[in-house]
Amino acid sequence: MIEADILIVGSGIAGLSYALKVADHHPDQKVVVITKTKADETNTKYAQGGIAGVTDLENDSFDKHIQDTLIAGGGLCNPRTVEIVVKEGPERIREIIDWGTRFDKDAEGDFKLGREGGHSEFRILHHKDVTGMEIERALLETVSRRKNIELIKHCFVIDIITQHHLGFLVTKSTPDIECYGVYALNLYNNQIEKILSRITLFATGGNGQVYRSTTNPKIATGDGIAMVYRAKGRIENMEFIQFHPTALYEPGVSPSFLITEAVRGEGGMLRNRNGEAFMERYDERKDLAPRDIVARAIDNEMKQAGTEHVFLDCRHIGKDRFIEHFPNIYEKCRSIGIDVTNQMIPVAPAAHYSCGGIKTDQWGRTSIRNLYACGECASTGLHGANRLASNSLLEALVFSHRCYLDTMIAEKNSIINENIPDWNAQGTTHPREMILITQSVKELQFLMSDYVGIVRTDMRLQRAMKRLDLLHEEIETLYETTFVSPQLCEARNLITVGYLIVKEAQFRKESRGLHYNTDYPEKSGLLQNIVL
Repeated sequence: MIEADILIVGSGIAGLSYALKVADHHPDQKVVVITKTKADETNTKYAQGGIAGVTDLENDSFDKHIQDTLIAGGGLCNPRTVEIVVKEGPERIREIIDWGTRFDKDAEGDFKLGREGGHSEFRILHHKDVTGMEIERALLETVSRRKNIELIKHCFVIDIITQHHLGFLVTKSTPDIECYGVYALNLYNNQIEKILSRITLFATGGNGQVYRSTTNPKIATGDGIAMVYRAKGRIENMEFIQFHPTALYEPGVSPSFLITEAVRGEGGMLRNRNGEAFMERYDERKDLAPRDIVARAIDNEMKQAGTEHVFLDCRHIGKDRFIEHFPNIYEKCRSIGIDVTNQMIPVAPAAHYSCGGIKTDQWGRTSIRNLYACGECASTGLHGANRLASNSLLEALVFSHRCYLDTMIAEKNSIINENIPDWNAQGTTHPREMILITQSVKELQFLMSDYVGIVRTDMRLQRAMKRLDLLHEEIETLYETTFVSPQLCEARNLITVGYLIVKEAQFRKESRGLHYNTDYPEKSGLLQNIVL
């Protein structure tokens, strides 16, 4: 058993920035951060483009950033949340700079600001094309200097501990469900341990692995969202899955290599197989339209032509300029035989970001007492039906800070519950065939990609749900009769996330933002979030 004053699940930008603040506020308290693989293997690490923030008040304004976010969100953003994130964001950015994050600057020492789809001004701070990796590096180095932060790697969280584990019946209508910590599988000794805490923060990242093609790393299996749903917490807006328009097309390669939107901000143009720059036919903003519009446009061009990709033309940008801004992309393309100075880059949409997730209020509180959530696993009200590019890192910083502020109040009334039973593995055996798990995940990824992708129909959603019901039944039988493993738990979580995406997509009888259903091609005007 491990006891902690503060427990954080996830070691990306949201979890680590929160950990630093609570640790500095309470140097005498124990702060535990757990991650299921290596400390830096997070969605944060793979963020290329940058972080949006109003830092140039001569040419930009909070109002412009707010309007850009609201427009991209398709009418479902919470206006107050948008205002909070945009206005509090610059101060949070200054904090990670103080922690050692290095954003690109020009010769005069001013930030080099980029522009991405949906933004009306240049406001994206970046570090080459590996911004997330730079932020993760700075945060991990700072965390390593805090003696009261314990970082536990290779520790897979299985479930949230609530009153259910004390023998009480817990349902969606149960008032005051409480979080006492988590059960976690220690991958060093293969033992299931209980980690008890007064306050728990979920910063567990996204769920891109529910799809066959995704820019997300292998760890993005929706663990936090699935665990909160099983614990009878509230989940919302899962139908809004953002497909990044421009992932490098490499058949059979997973995860897909991301070609950041900043390339289009520097002048990159999308072209179809005939060499036509097609985006002007879909939106007056052309290649810098919001991601939902660009992804649907590419999807339509591919289906009309019967191709599996389109092209991103960067030949006119110039070699020196391209390498200066996008060295990582340049080297990746070169490694597979593409010279961006005289060849176009084959690209196709790939699952990238979940705009919905664990429902929180404006302080990061979930519907379960003493459990907070922030980062991609949370649904704060910022993104609505479609996330504005580079708002995700900003949201993680703002809400990790707000979770920290509220934690300082909530912790005064929270205690560690010493009556939690040990994990009960009685009656379970080792799985005889791992293929039962791996094949279930493959089936899930194919059905989600084929039936619940960029364009949907009622019939596709109905078929997906029938197959999900069968996968759920099979994986639950395995879970109840065999020893738990990361593979089994991830499969279980992915199937749960797939169910949530399909169920909420079935409820939404309209097309809005990232959810496009050809049976309901227009917005209905019913502006509401769907909560399960």
